[in-house]
Amino acid sequence: MDNVLVTGASKGIGRAIAVNLAREGYVVTVHYGQDKVGAELTMEQIRSAGGQCRSVQFDIRDQVQCKVVLESQIEQFGAYYGVVSNAGMSCDNAFPSMTADEWRGVVHTNLDSFYNVIHPLIMPMIGLKKGRIITLSSLSGQIGNRGQVNYSAAKAGIIGATKALALELSNKRRQITVNCVAPGLIDTGMVESHVVERVMPQIPVQRMGRPEEVAELVTFLMSDKAAYINRQVIGINGGLY
Repeated sequence: MDNVLVTGASKGIGRAIAVNLAREGYVVTVHYGQDKVGAELTMEQIRSAGGQCRSVQFDIRDQVQCKVVLESQIEQFGAYYGVVSNAGMSCDNAFPSMTADEWRGVVHTNLDSFYNVIHPLIMPMIGLKKGRIITLSSLSGQIGNRGQVNYSAAKAGIIGATKALALELSNKRRQITVNCVAPGLIDTGMVESHVVERVMPQIPVQRMGRPEEVAELVTFLMSDKAAYINRQVIGINGGLY
């Protein structure tokens, strides 16, 4: 069975992705930063569904820690067939009021994690001659969003990095694809009510998405059925964009 890593899998979209991938037969490494209890709940759901998993903890902002931990994981369990780079952060504020720390924190956390998490996995994945790299951007990274100049910049950067990496890895012998999923308004229990009230009238299907719906898309992209989908940004936003 293929090993896959899901970062930020202790709650929300990351948890839904991890559980769904495990249901499809992947051995899922459940990553968490600080929320060990949340990661354990994710693993309970996976095991209850008959799936296999293990957990790993590291700070996606720490390049050295990521490298050491992930290389150790690969040494113990073998190369990862797939990675879902989901973990990130937001810190919303109107740009005139945005502090330098709010800018740096969001931009560096989201963009540095692309390098810190994916880079140690690349050469072992090339050795497998197959693989799936799936990044999580956002509708904010495609069209921008009020109060999220920092987050929009970071998520737009994820799109650019994803497309460039897909070009570098595209090779008939490797069979590695790199794609990006860009969710819109997803009901994770953390969306503020004023945001829902403002955005909902613009969503043609007139509802928020569910984490499980994002997970189904990611699971499809991880599968052999998606072998000819590469270098794409796939929105899941109810028609908002």
